[in-house]
Amino acid sequence: MSKKVLIIGGVAGGASAAARLRRLDEDAHIVMFERDSYISFANCGLPYYIGDSIKDRSKLLVQTPEAMHQRFNIDIRINSEVISIHPDENKVTVRSQERGIYEESYDQLILSPGAKPIQPNLPGIESSKIYKVRNIPDTDRVKQKVTEQKANSAIVIGGGFIGVEMAENLKEIGLDVTLIEAGSHILAPFDAEMSNMLMKELEEHGVNLELSNSVQSFTETEDQIEVHLTNGHILSSDMVILAIGVTPDTNFLKNSGLEFGPRGHIIVNDRLETNLNNIYAVGDAIEVHDYVNGTKTAIPLAGPANKQGRIAADNVSGLDSIYKGTQGTSIIKVFGLTGATTGNNEKTLQRLNIPYHVIYVHPSSHASYYPGATPISMKLLFNDKGTVLGAQAVGFDGVDKRIDDIATVIHFHGTVTDLTELELAYAPPYSSAKDPVNMAGYTAENLLRNRTSVFVPQDLETRDLENTVLIDVRSQIEHNNGHIPGSHLMSVDDLRNSLHLLDPNKELWVYCQVGLRGYTASRILTQKGFKVRNLTGGYKTYQMANYKPTPKVHVSTDHSLTKALEEIATTNDTIIHADHHLDACGLSCPGPLIQLKLKMDQLNHGEVLHVTASDPGFFEDVKAWAQMSGNQVLQVNRTTNGVIESYLKKQDKVLTTTGQAAPTTSDGTSMIVFSGDLDKAIASFIIANGAAASGKKVTMFFTFWGLNIIRKLDKVQVDKNFIGRMFGIMMPRGSSKLSMSKMNMMGMGSKMIRGVMKKNNVSSLEELIQSALDQGVEIVACQMSMDIMGITREELIDNVQIGGVGYYLGKADQSGINLFI
Repeated sequence: MSKKVLIIGGVAGGASAAARLRRLDEDAHIVMFERDSYISFANCGLPYYIGDSIKDRSKLLVQTPEAMHQRFNIDIRINSEVISIHPDENKVTVRSQERGIYEESYDQLILSPGAKPIQPNLPGIESSKIYKVRNIPDTDRVKQKVTEQKANSAIVIGGGFIGVEMAENLKEIGLDVTLIEAGSHILAPFDAEMSNMLMKELEEHGVNLELSNSVQSFTETEDQIEVHLTNGHILSSDMVILAIGVTPDTNFLKNSGLEFGPRGHIIVNDRLETNLNNIYAVGDAIEVHDYVNGTKTAIPLAGPANKQGRIAADNVSGLDSIYKGTQGTSIIKVFGLTGATTGNNEKTLQRLNIPYHVIYVHPSSHASYYPGATPISMKLLFNDKGTVLGAQAVGFDGVDKRIDDIATVIHFHGTVTDLTELELAYAPPYSSAKDPVNMAGYTAENLLRNRTSVFVPQDLETRDLENTVLIDVRSQIEHNNGHIPGSHLMSVDDLRNSLHLLDPNKELWVYCQVGLRGYTASRILTQKGFKVRNLTGGYKTYQMANYKPTPKVHVSTDHSLTKALEEIATTNDTIIHADHHLDACGLSCPGPLIQLKLKMDQLNHGEVLHVTASDPGFFEDVKAWAQMSGNQVLQVNRTTNGVIESYLKKQDKVLTTTGQAAPTTSDGTSMIVFSGDLDKAIASFIIANGAAASGKKVTMFFTFWGLNIIRKLDKVQVDKNFIGRMFGIMMPRGSSKLSMSKMNMMGMGSKMIRGVMKKNNVSSLEELIQSALDQGVEIVACQMSMDIMGITREELIDNVQIGGVGYYLGKADQSGINLFI
């Protein structure tokens, strides 16, 4: 006698179970219940149909009831909702649109009810202007709103995968979009610094981001809906997409005797059996084992649901199949970028107190000399034994296959050494001889074998300033274009000749752009007896970790004005004629900047250079470099494949109409800083920063006691005579040791003024000094005073010029304001 199997729910888990079961048992009576009209559809494709990437709605339908019945002989009952199950009687109760309420018996039961969007109990939540995206009918309603009703704006609530995909796709079809996320970053499976890259991509494409903010209520106006936030802001739009997460759709099972986890998920064993006889469960509604750490978790993904449906069908048919767990491999497209993750992230490992190591690498997607190479930022997590615990990657190309490689290694409980040994397909258009996956393995292996010691950006917050020195081992041009505050420039190529400047009693923290030169520097210094740590992933990782989106307080609703301006901009868009071209694609920083400077040096005044580069950092670097060098940026944009395209005009000295050099103006500020008192030093740099911010050229001439302000905080080993050594002992070493001119109170006054400044969000003296340097303030040390007081050039902070009275007088002659402090 054939057995009767009921399957509650279709889509991924239920439909897979039905098809597999029929292939294994031609005689079984299989009944599938689906509350809607669609038994198997591509729910992951719904946002892309709304965004017009998928234009044919029928493409979303994986299987129709008619086609599935014809091929698999399955009794499919659509518009039929199972409202309860009765395990003692082996029956379920069904509410059918066609047959009303009735009961159906079973021999085995497979539960695949899935998950439903979370809908918080907030005032106004029932508004018709609030939409969800769970199924085909939901999608049809959203599609109708943005096409037939011509919605101009949308607010997406929730920064998970569905929320981000909806924000992207709504923006792609021309809507003003704001994304609200209660947490500090989007896409929870990613750690913050990795998701920051994806947030930046959203912001650069015009999506407004509201982070660390949640919704209090909704209010309908005449033709819009207002969203009231916890920070007091009120946002208005034509529609709201609710995407704050999902919860298992298991309410109809609560009185069945099934065992549930703490968040309402059905508990199953490794054969996907529930605690009730002959009842199995699969998909988003079940609790599973985390494949990496072995704890209970819930991971609503289509891939695992399909596998679970197949395994449940195997066990119903008498085969002994086991589901070993879910490792959470997932991927997302965010405009031009791709983000992918597998295994555990740092948050999970920290929550479970699992020890781990972390490294970052930023290799190219394929051989850098082949056109189109773009960087991939990869993060690898592993334990002391080298076992890979998780990985994340973000880039424009090749991200998917790298995470898939690492996911495979995790599945077989592989190690970082396995990553180094993987033999992966290589040709210049596709990869490098050392694939990015190999590079991640090499970097991790170096750490485990004590060839290097690393630090991460967060460690900078607790760095011991007295016993460590932060060193930038990049080039001068890179350092000038942006660096970690408080770091000293010492290029790796000059390192061997500069060892005498370093204090062997202090730990050296080195960094470069992506970590490779930092590793080289650490190997040089370690073998010379220094204790060294290298910033894994370099300055690029530091920038990722410190990215903050631009705060937005409201959504503009004047769409007619916005569209009119866009039309004018499009109409008046002119093609920029370039006199010269530079292809810097495939080069990592500082390559593009160095090539740019060399090329611009060859240009004549007024000529235009067209530059292309694949390094994502070049987007900001080229603007900063142009400002620093005095050249003009005409245009900077990013193409769809991630290439940065820029036009720059060469600017030399301004000429008069007669062709002569324009006369020198007095629109500058110069000051002599004689005092070494903390309060006067602060005042000096506040004035200097203010003048520089106003566009004035500022020169600060430090003489006698004022030289102490610009001394390095760290002791530098230099040869001095007796007088020089005595002055060195008596004078304060650097800005942090300065005393107050009044009410110093044995140093308490200095601490008090610094505390008051910090409390009132006033930059510290050290920050003011760095800000002045960043703004191009010229800091000059008096050579005569240095000689008298026994101070050497090595003892002064970087980027200080040495000059005499004549140099200062020349600057003062060009200044409208001269101060003596």
